[in-house]
Order: sequence, then C-alpha cells, then structure tokens
Amino acid sequence: MASVGGVKVDISVVLGKAALPMQQLLRMGRGAVIELDSKQSDEVWVLANNLPIARGEIVVQGDKIAVSITDVLKSVG
Repeated sequence: MASVGGVKVDISVVLGKAALPMQQLLRMGRGAVIELDSKQSDEVWVLANNLPIARGEIVVQGDKIAVSITDVLKSVG
C-alpha cells in the first residue's frame, strides 16, 4: 500500500458550462462572475485526471461547499 500513496490524481468537479468570447474572458478581472448553465440542484460530474468517475450533488452548509457522491461509475477498462 505504500506505493499507492505516491500516486497523484487531479480531481475536478464539473458544476456547469458557459460559452463566452475570448475577448470577454480577457477583459474579466479578479472576482468576475461567470454564469453557468446549471442550478445548485443539478447533478455534477466528478473527474479523476479528466475522466468521469462519479456523479454527485452540491451540498452547502453555511459558508462551506461540498460534493455528495450519489453514483460511482463502473470502470471502462
């Protein structure tokens, strides 16, 4: 098990998507808000190294935001 501890995995959560022109993106400053095509109640995707591994939902408690895993996807390989 010690060899597993050295493996690096990038975890991402996809909350939604937005399309905007590059010029608009370049004009945005710190603190700018990009409106996504989803709501808090929508399902999110959990990615490991850009591959989907699970689905979940957003959980907000006070000023903390978390993801509750609702479904783990079966491996493709």
